Amino acid sequence: MLQRYFSLDQNGTTVRTEVIAGLSSFLATMYIIVVNPAILSQSGMPFGGVLTATVLLSFFCSLMMGLYARNPLLVAPGMGLNAFFTFAVVKGMGVAWQTALGAVFWAGIVFLILSIFNIRTYIVQAIPKPLRYAISSGIGLFITLIGLTNAKFIVSNPATLVGIGNLKDPILLTFLLGLVITAVLVVKKVQGGIVIGIVLTTLAAIPVGRWWGDASAVNFGQATLVNWSGLWAAPDFSLLFQLDLTGSLTLALWPVIFAFAFTDLFDSLSTIVGVAEAANLYDENGDPRHIRQSLLTDAVATTMAGLLGTSPGTAYIESAVGIEQGGRTGLTAVVAAFLFLPFMFLSPLLSVIPSIATAPALILVGAFMMKPITKIAWTRMDEAIPCLLALVLIPFSYSITQGIIFGFLSWTILKTAVGKGKEISFTLWMIDVFAVMSLMWGH
Repeated sequence: MLQRYFSLDQNGTTVRTEVIAGLSSFLATMYIIVVNPAILSQSGMPFGGVLTATVLLSFFCSLMMGLYARNPLLVAPGMGLNAFFTFAVVKGMGVAWQTALGAVFWAGIVFLILSIFNIRTYIVQAIPKPLRYAISSGIGLFITLIGLTNAKFIVSNPATLVGIGNLKDPILLTFLLGLVITAVLVVKKVQGGIVIGIVLTTLAAIPVGRWWGDASAVNFGQATLVNWSGLWAAPDFSLLFQLDLTGSLTLALWPVIFAFAFTDLFDSLSTIVGVAEAANLYDENGDPRHIRQSLLTDAVATTMAGLLGTSPGTAYIESAVGIEQGGRTGLTAVVAAFLFLPFMFLSPLLSVIPSIATAPALILVGAFMMKPITKIAWTRMDEAIPCLLALVLIPFSYSITQGIIFGFLSWTILKTAVGKGKEISFTLWMIDVFAVMSLMWGH
């Protein structure tokens, strides 16, 4: 049944490969179960309630992505979107979190309309192919940067903006050991190498704070890096249906709904396009496979987020970890979805795996996602400059959306300046208008 439904043979994969890929993607993504509540709870929402909402959203929408869109992409509350929700909307504008949840819901409704009428698919088709390659590679650099900063290998430096951490630090040395082990396993093409690397790095981190080093500066005051904090915790359903639907429709909050919609739109689009490009997951027309179903799933995720009590859901770039392990079908997402569900009750288990254990996986996925960069015609400057801006601004601004916006705008400006304005589609012109509006309202 699995063979027929997911077309495993046609995609050159097996049930075993898909299960390992699902586990790999989950291990790279599971941090959101704890990190999302940590961010959103600063808006006044209960930590336990957000954790339950995060697990439920990740389960239902990753399952939908697997069964309906049949793509190996996980869906969960988006990083960046949760920070915008907390610090810009609730704290910055003084909006009640119930009202902000209402804005998330209405942004999801906008998504659903765009998806049902296939408008989002036209947007994907309007993205020039060189920019697709640059976006995919930029996301690869972004994932690598996330891994390096999670491991404290890259740190802030007042003199040079960024720098390398203390190489004598036991935490950093443990991470480097894990990176070498995981890289060797990946190079040798050991099946499940990334999962094995995460487990071995976690085991290697047990001595930190016990027999050498001190992790209190990076682990919320705890000297030890790997800690057992229990097995079971009761779920908290207090945030379900707490959104303010009418209050969020006031004219003053329209820019917030637009910001949620625009940012989530391009986060999901870029993830789907970038992963499809890196893994060659295309249909017969050269578009990302099952793009309409994937975008509709993402729209449902944002709508559900408002109802469940969390920030907008989106396709996750960390899904590339499982795809690197051989995941090619929706079975990967289905496996990962069911791995989320127990953590509604077993959330303390997640704290056992430190961020330095998943950091090597993220870094190595960066290499996997850099492959499309060779397809860019770097000698054609009217294309090379926009591609460069998209490529570097995604990691440097720590925002996929900002990289895409400036990639689009510079593409349009340069093509028009050299007399190639006919190459710019009407859809891309409209995207540019919304991009400028996003920049004005977002700052």
